[in-house]
Amino acid sequence: MIKPIVHDPMFLAQKSEPAAKTDIAAAKDLLDTLIANKAGCVGMAANMIGIKKRIIAFDNDGTYMLMLNPEIIKKSGEYETEEGCLSLAGIRKTKRFQFITVSYQDLEMKKQEKSFFGWTAEIIQHEIDHCNGILI
Repeated sequence: MIKPIVHDPMFLAQKSEPAAKTDIAAAKDLLDTLIANKAGCVGMAANMIGIKKRIIAFDNDGTYMLMLNPEIIKKSGEYETEEGCLSLAGIRKTKRFQFITVSYQDLEMKKQEKSFFGWTAEIIQHEIDHCNGILI
């Protein structure tokens, strides 16, 4: 189900709680909302639809992906960039890493680990920042 986008920086600045199996429907709502906003958005975190859970959805080179409880466990190649956000107006400078490895759970709550680079890595870092209450 497509949900409205949250624009309240006070809500978005709160850390998200771990996601559980009971949050699978919320993850699917997040993906539906991302796809509905694909013209102006490549990734979303659950707090952007009012759910304070560690869930992210993003475009992984043309294939949508969901992660529950994502954590960056390796990173390298720091660089400075500018990013925008569907929840917040404007463009801001931030630091990102060219290469990351993420530990997460899939929709079956199975532990996964995957590496990403470039644009996809940047998207994931932005969404994990949302989970951590970090606004750029």
